[in-house]
Parts: sequence; structure tokens; C-alpha cells
Amino acid sequence: MVVTDGAVSLKHLVSMEILSNEEVLGLIKRGLAFKEKKVHFSLDRQYFAANLFFESSTRTHKSFEVAEKKLGLDVIEFDAKTSSVNKGETLYDTILTMSALGVDICVVRHSQDDYYKELIDSRTIQTSIVNGGDGSGQHPSQCLLDLMTIYDEFGSFENLKIAIAGDITHSRVAKSNMQILKRLGAQIYFSGPEEWYSSEFDVYGKYVAIDDIVDQVDVLMLLRIQHERHDGQGSFSKETYHEHYGLTKERYDQLKSSAIIMHPAPVNRDVEIADSLVEAPKSRIVAQMQNGVFVRMAILEAILKGKT
Repeated sequence: MVVTDGAVSLKHLVSMEILSNEEVLGLIKRGLAFKEKKVHFSLDRQYFAANLFFESSTRTHKSFEVAEKKLGLDVIEFDAKTSSVNKGETLYDTILTMSALGVDICVVRHSQDDYYKELIDSRTIQTSIVNGGDGSGQHPSQCLLDLMTIYDEFGSFENLKIAIAGDITHSRVAKSNMQILKRLGAQIYFSGPEEWYSSEFDVYGKYVAIDDIVDQVDVLMLLRIQHERHDGQGSFSKETYHEHYGLTKERYDQLKSSAIIMHPAPVNRDVEIADSLVEAPKSRIVAQMQNGVFVRMAILEAILKGKT
């Protein structure tokens, strides 16, 4: 494979914790270079990628698919509903099969936390694993597109005030972001229902009421209520959540003129954020989706470089 100098080299990408600050910034800048069409990229042979999504997804799944096709990879179709998973096949054996067939990269989303550990520890599996989300664990590609969006806006992370608000305990986006943003020098605040917050996050930031911080933040990162992970506990009516914890028009007006709003989507309109604010001037929700393609191109390029 031919790439220009400066590309990061990775064997797998399963967690933000495995990346150094230099690698994180390298992937962000590479994503921006792809966005600005400043990268020369070509393949030296045929490469295959498969997207194995065992949980529902639109943005992550299709973003990876677009990124793969932009890079010239051959994308192998996979549908969990019609696969041998329905015959009792384990995830390990599914990936073992893909590896044996010569698939170079498997992007995997699965409900099990840390599903990837036995895959990357295997001596037999040769395919590279990119984590598209594991249970309530990590979501590294979403984290990187969030970081790219913030970096593109501010040019740095140092001393930025960033509030992560909402369903924090169940959010793999929040867990990925809080760890790396603190490492990069941002000041982190958490907000939302207390029952959806854990003291384990205190090492990364401070828990505050949204009304006590909304006028001070540079970035307000809203999180989707993950009803599918709640088992009926801690439920709120749409109106109650929006009034007490969501971004209302009144709270939007209190934001600094330079502040931006983010959300990993899908958005529960008029719950986490007022419907009229999803595409408001301070919103970067659409930009996040656009940036997702380019940072995933950078991730895939880094994996391919790791194979040379």
C-alpha cells in the first residue's frame, strides 16, 4: 500500500486507552487532511473489509462503509440476522471464519463489553479488529470524530471547558471521551440525572447541574438516553427529562457565542435537545456525522499501514 508520510500505524483499534496522545492527534490531523483532500492514497493489492454489526446502527455502520469504499477497499456483506450466529456460532468463530477467508479488517459492534479481547489475543485470527462499539464499554471511532470536530473548531483541547450531559453510565461515547479529553488538557464536567452518574467518573471531572455550567462551557456534549440498556429503571417522561436535563431554547441562549453543541446521535428530539436546535448555528451534530467518514478513513489507513 502506498501512503504519504505521517500516517499512524496500528494493528487494531479497540480502545482509546491504547492510543498515545501523539497517535490521537495524528489520526485527527489525518482525518482533517482527508477532509481537505490533501492525502494521496493508493492500494498495492486488493484489501477486504467486513462490517459485523450485532447491534443496530446507522451512522457508524454506514460511515465505515463509505470510508472503506472511498479508500478502495472491497466490502464484504454481513448480516447478523442471516449469518451462522443464528445456528449458535460464537463471535470468535465468526471472526475466525472471516480471517480464514482472507478478510483484512473486521469492524465489529457487539453488546458484550470487551468482546474484542479474545479476538486480538488469538494466535490464529489474523484479521485486524476495529471496535465499532462494545456494550457500555468503548466507542473509539465516535470518540475520534468528536475530537476531530472539537479540534477543527478550536485548534486545541488545552483548558477547554467541556460538559458531558445525559445518560453517562450507559454511554460508551462518554467513557471514551472523558478519558482522552482529560489527557489532552480539557476540563471535564458531567451533568444529568444523578442515578445515571457513577463516582468512578470523579477522576475525570466534576458532576454539576446543567444550569450551573451551561453559560461557561466551550463544548456541550449531549448524550442519547439509552432506553435499551436501562431495563426499565430510571425512566423519565420526555417532558420531564427535557425540562430538567435537556438543552432547551432558554439554556441555548445562555451558551457563550463561541460555544458548540455536540451529540453522537441518534437524537431523541425534544428530549436531550429541543427539536429546533438540532441544526441551530451553534450545533455541530451534522458536522460530526460528516467528520465521521474522514476520521474513519484515517483509522482504516492506519490499520492498513500496520499490515505492511
